Amino acid sequence: MVKVLDTCFKLKENNTHIKTEVIAGLTTFLTMSYIIVVNPSILTADGKGVPFAGALTATILVSSLSSILMGLVANLPYALAPGMGINAFFTFGIVLGMGISWQIALGAVFISGIIFIILSVVKDTQRPIYGS
Repeated sequence: MVKVLDTCFKLKENNTHIKTEVIAGLTTFLTMSYIIVVNPSILTADGKGVPFAGALTATILVSSLSSILMGLVANLPYALAPGMGINAFFTFGIVLGMGISWQIALGAVFISGIIFIILSVVKDTQRPIYGS
């Protein structure tokens, strides 16, 4: 098992050990665990919007799966989670401030995500203004 982990994550190459990585992972989890409650609290601030249980479940699933994929696919020790600033803007600026329903606002977030993915994947055929 140790050899498999060492081969997969290049522990010796990166001058680290399984114990160090487990402690680092636990520390990161404890540091970020506030988001499990704060994110759904922000998204449900008006009391009639996003259901708390759904926001809690989505926060846990997105944070855990994206962090695990970052480690397994990219082999990088980055933990990923929703940003509190954009969630506050979503709730207080768009839903409460502009009066748009959370379902419509979430649809807009989904569409913007698709646009960003397309922009990230499509090759830029234009020459940059600077340089040659």
